[in-house]
Amino acid sequence: MTGIEKSNFNNIIRQIIKKSLFTERQIEIILNQKNLLESNFSITKGAYYRQVGQSREKLISLFYSIILLRGLGILLPDDIDVISKLSEQISVIDQSDVFPEREEEVISVIDKLVRQACNM
Repeated sequence: MTGIEKSNFNNIIRQIIKKSLFTERQIEIILNQKNLLESNFSITKGAYYRQVGQSREKLISLFYSIILLRGLGILLPDDIDVISKLSEQISVIDQSDVFPEREEEVISVIDKLVRQACNM
């Protein structure tokens, strides 16, 4: 995204997206396809649908990865609980304003919990 474009996400969500497998544009496309976000894309129709396909394939791969990791006992029920609780908090954060001075603290807590769940 260029500096001129306005983001559909707050700073915390953008930081989480940067650490994910998806780009901000791909998240916007997934939300748009699920009718959770109305966004105008300044790209050609062909480029948009190519990115829809790429986003879908990443999402499918993510689901297969979760199934595999859970099935092999790598991703444990407690890990799923942590993911669920963090997801609920992200939903709250997405709908609210967080003071800029608290953003880094929130990201740090999320990062710590994710790293603890992924401890090998």
